[in-house]
Amino acid sequence: MVYTMLDKATLLPDLLRRLDKLPQGHALDLRTYKRNRSVLIRRIGADAFDVTEDGFQKERFQVPFSGLKKLLKVLFKREFPRSTKIRLYALGAADGDDLPTGRKVI
Repeated sequence: MVYTMLDKATLLPDLLRRLDKLPQGHALDLRTYKRNRSVLIRRIGADAFDVTEDGFQKERFQVPFSGLKKLLKVLFKREFPRSTKIRLYALGAADGDDLPTGRKVI
């Protein structure tokens, strides 16, 4: 699992570039600094993504790459309203049951 901190101002273009290159079955986990809210993005097909929101609201979306930018803008405003830095975890190949849930323990 690879971890980086990204500035919220440059997060969306950088994230879309990473998601475009993401292999099928791999996932990215975006969390606040306190790790209490997250947005999990997993590639499930050539042009399909499974987005799980776990924070103020708990929802699950399945969208194509073309609809990802609009959805992520809405989710970032809702889940990371005052954050300036976002934690990005590259989870690698993970099945739906293997993905982390809840607060990450150090």
